[in-house]
Amino acid sequence: MKQYSLGIDFGSLSGRAVLLDLKTGEETATAVCEYAHAVMSETLPDGTKLGDNWALQHPQDYLDVLRFAVPDVMHKASVSPDQIVGVGVDFTASTVLPVKNDGTPLCLLKEFEHEPHAYVKMWKHHAAQSYADRINEIAVDYDSSMLSLFGDRVSSEWLIPKVMETLDQAPAVYEAMDHFVEAADWIVWKLCGNLVRNACLSGYKSLWNKKRGYPSEEFFSLLDPRLRHFIDEKLSGPVLPSGVCAGTITEDAAVMTGLAVGTPISVAGADAHSAIPGCGIVEAGHLLIVVGTSACHMLMDTEEKAVPGICGVVEDGMLPGFVGYEAGQSCMGDHFEWFQKACMPSSVVEEAEAIGVSPLALMSEKAKKLKPGESGLLALDFWNGNRSVLDNGDLSGMLLGMTLDTKPEEIYRALVEATGFGTRVIVEQFREYGVPLNKITLCGGIPHKNPFLVQVYADILGMPLFIAPTLQAGARGSAIYGAVAAGVISPEEGVRKLGSAGADVVVHPKRENTVAYDALYKEYRRLYEYFGMGENPVMMTLKKLKK
Repeated sequence: MKQYSLGIDFGSLSGRAVLLDLKTGEETATAVCEYAHAVMSETLPDGTKLGDNWALQHPQDYLDVLRFAVPDVMHKASVSPDQIVGVGVDFTASTVLPVKNDGTPLCLLKEFEHEPHAYVKMWKHHAAQSYADRINEIAVDYDSSMLSLFGDRVSSEWLIPKVMETLDQAPAVYEAMDHFVEAADWIVWKLCGNLVRNACLSGYKSLWNKKRGYPSEEFFSLLDPRLRHFIDEKLSGPVLPSGVCAGTITEDAAVMTGLAVGTPISVAGADAHSAIPGCGIVEAGHLLIVVGTSACHMLMDTEEKAVPGICGVVEDGMLPGFVGYEAGQSCMGDHFEWFQKACMPSSVVEEAEAIGVSPLALMSEKAKKLKPGESGLLALDFWNGNRSVLDNGDLSGMLLGMTLDTKPEEIYRALVEATGFGTRVIVEQFREYGVPLNKITLCGGIPHKNPFLVQVYADILGMPLFIAPTLQAGARGSAIYGAVAAGVISPEEGVRKLGSAGADVVVHPKRENTVAYDALYKEYRRLYEYFGMGENPVMMTLKKLKK
């Protein structure tokens, strides 16, 4: 009887289930479930208005993924529940929610259904920036080295700023919740009945360290006296790495998903981090860039080093035996979606429809005919703040050099180039602080659909780029962790045997373009530092005026 492992990947707008054949490594079937509530950035379902930089989700959407996508993927593959030996889960991060002791989200309780802070705060909820700033200020005075392994700055995307925001603005929610939990761990809890905190997200998003644990009660009391016992009271539970068995499928979960009672489930992980095993990466110095609504840059080494502006350095955070480094860009696919909605003339849309392609595909065809620098435009990729290396959610986008002759494809190319320049900043930061980086692989849907973007990146970075063949790297990696949790394969063997899905595509840089981009990059860095490092705080000032 064939054996399979199931990986469930929860993204920003949908969740997907992937069945992995444990003998061949084939992705036998995939099922996708779109989130009915998508991202709530303006109002709750009842019409309650949200503030600026809010990004909420509804936990029922995640349960619907279990309820519909899991049975669907088994049906598509004609696989019976007893053929699935293990389950793994990954999630966007840090995506957190307040729950009761039995796992009930507060937003599902009648008394909190109109309270925004009772809902899921997804990774790109940046309304907690002022609380992140407070953490950073206090941490420097408390212990100057405390944040050295977290890029020297806490991000508004992380768990602790979000719980501070909840406590300050909705104390009744804070008092009512028994746990503040990563959605990844909540899903595993719903499946197996055990609350286990995963080391990946605890390390990268909650200031946890394998050797030292969480920050002290004294530090939390400095943030807010009411937070002194936050870890014991609201963040309790064992912290374990992905690949460890968190428990087995309960009877209730079996009814919901169609899985067999007793099926082992792995401790959860983050989506981008799970893509490391999913892409077959098992060596130091190999950077994986997960290109989606945002971009995550994952790199492993054998030594722990402090790299300013990098999101975190976590032992066993990606694979056992390695120290995992994470960096990222807050705006990638979101960047281009904004352009399509806000800047795309109707004539372009009509032209794309006439030839049967998407408007962005048409933009790419037009933009690739331009030479680097030909448009006279230069952009900063801060449309959703900056995650690395500035780590400031209050930064905003900029486009310089427009004239009355500027064309849409020129703007689009400048935006693509800006994300490429932002990637180069991250690559240079790793190298400057002694973390080896000698190969880069891209994964996600965008690299497969947009060869123009990949070529621009290769030209800007001046090195060949590899495109992983799998379109489901996170889910594939989670499936590998599921098999490891079931005890049917070791982590290293699982990655080597089941990671990736064939040969990578290689895109080489064009030397003449690299030379031109070297000059443009110098100008990008000048703007990056001028607006992003405090010399001109106009972006933050405008945000304050807007509020």
